[in-house]
Amino acid sequence: MKELRYLNKYLIKYKWHIVWGGVFVIISNVFQILPAQMVRHAIDLVIDNIRIYEAFDQLSIQNNFFEVFAFGILVYAALILIMALLRGIFLYFVRQTLIVMSRLIEYDLKNEIFEHYQTLPLSFYRRNNTGDLMNRISEDVGRVRMYLGPSIMYGMQLFTLFAMLIPIMFSISPMLTWYALIPLPILSFSIYYVNNIIERRSEEIQKSQSRLSTFVQEAFSGIRVLKSFTRENESINNFTKESNEYKRQSLRLTRVQALFFPLITGLIGLSTILAVYAGGVEVISGALTFGNIAEFIIYVNLLTWPVASLGWTSSLVQRAEASQKRINEFLKTKTDIVSEENLEREIQGKIEFKDVSFEYPDTGIVALKNISFSISPGESLAIIGTTGSGKSTIANLIGRLYDSTKGEVLIDDISIKKYHLTSIRSQMGFVPQDVFLFSDTIYNNIGFGVSDSDEEKVKKAAIDADVYDNIMSFPLGFQTRVGERGITLSGGQKQRVSIARAIAREPKILVLDDSLSAVDTKTENTILNSMKKIMKGRTSIIISHRVSSAKLANKIIVLHDAQIVEEGTHESLFAKGGTYRELYEKQMQSSEVEN
Repeated sequence: MKELRYLNKYLIKYKWHIVWGGVFVIISNVFQILPAQMVRHAIDLVIDNIRIYEAFDQLSIQNNFFEVFAFGILVYAALILIMALLRGIFLYFVRQTLIVMSRLIEYDLKNEIFEHYQTLPLSFYRRNNTGDLMNRISEDVGRVRMYLGPSIMYGMQLFTLFAMLIPIMFSISPMLTWYALIPLPILSFSIYYVNNIIERRSEEIQKSQSRLSTFVQEAFSGIRVLKSFTRENESINNFTKESNEYKRQSLRLTRVQALFFPLITGLIGLSTILAVYAGGVEVISGALTFGNIAEFIIYVNLLTWPVASLGWTSSLVQRAEASQKRINEFLKTKTDIVSEENLEREIQGKIEFKDVSFEYPDTGIVALKNISFSISPGESLAIIGTTGSGKSTIANLIGRLYDSTKGEVLIDDISIKKYHLTSIRSQMGFVPQDVFLFSDTIYNNIGFGVSDSDEEKVKKAAIDADVYDNIMSFPLGFQTRVGERGITLSGGQKQRVSIARAIAREPKILVLDDSLSAVDTKTENTILNSMKKIMKGRTSIIISHRVSSAKLANKIIVLHDAQIVEEGTHESLFAKGGTYRELYEKQMQSSEVEN
């Protein structure tokens, strides 16, 4: 239970749900016990008066006696029905307090986890796969909810029912009580044992189903490759193997589940038989009545499910603790990207790197070595280099998605670490290399980063990014839904929508991380001409492997092997005849060949 202590703050928050839930559990148990006593009185009434009724045979008083006798039975029957109805009402209140509490805590816990996810740095997401992150906020929280809801509810019912019922049973007959209780611990342990087997095999089925689903998804996604290489038969055989494994696991689970209810029924029957046997001995000796036997059988059946649920809930608690442990591991993970002074101010846009080096913490790859450069407000810088030279790392450091290992990044001559994260990022526009669009309308994707977005602002951003005509060619225009990850758009359209999203917020600093890689040369020139107007008055950083994109910049730096090897304007670097000119001439030759 150590890991589950984390949830105590939520149990305290919803303490009145627990208090009222406990009250309703006690009241519902009262209306569960009283009918058994009504049954006892009714049976004893019948047995005690049946001989008197028979003695009045052939007498006129017999009918009058029967009416009184039958009325008494009807009163008991009506009381039993009323108590059953009242019990149902209070059981409804039990669920409206305890189960609702578990749903409220589930809601709070999911929000806490998701909010915590938002604070964690990119390094955290590089270390953990998406499936694991999803499981902790869905499957693990779901298992914790089963502890907070059904486990607590059935636990309360068990302990309050035992506390109320066992003294009553012992007051009637200690011997009969012991006979009735003997099979119940065996029942509880058996259910606990069988349920654990069921859970283990269910998890194996889940894994098998996951593998099967992944295989089918890959087969459908790569159907063109499968057909091109004529591998359909092999794909069918592999699917059959996975399907057979899933069938085998399912049959193993079914065999265990087949034992579950017969086991419960058998042990309940054994408890009833022992109660009838011991009760019969007591009746013969005159210590008990037939009504007591019926009452005890009802009591045994009342205890059966709570005792059976003890094994089930014990298994739920174990699973919940394991899940909460996994959740706690993530919640204890703290971000190292924190503000030193929470400085909030409007920035001018000056950027300076002072001897900045960076090593990725999870891989140990050195991405930057002693990088130094400076950009004045409103100026533009192009960063050119081959793949793996460290271009995107510079963009990540400017947005403070990472902190430099050595050296310092300054914004307006103030360390970036002193700024409030939301404040500094809200004044930047970032177009990532790996374009991501949300499964929403084009309008909402472009206006995503703007709190007060209006139609004119979104339209202007689309025009500047040279995507307006494409959008208007769709039947629904800006209301066109782009599908999951923007699947309905081409690569170039996605990149231009991403550019429009960045410039719609009118940032002071604009970072384009290889954002024109998926567009052709003609479209690139169109966008670059539009960018000249966009870049006026704001600090712009153009990261690209294409030399043509660098012409817009006031200054160019060339990266190679995590270091700056050349720095200057397009003309000076071209005249120098070094790495930049070599890249330029190669790309110009490739462009001519393509044309």
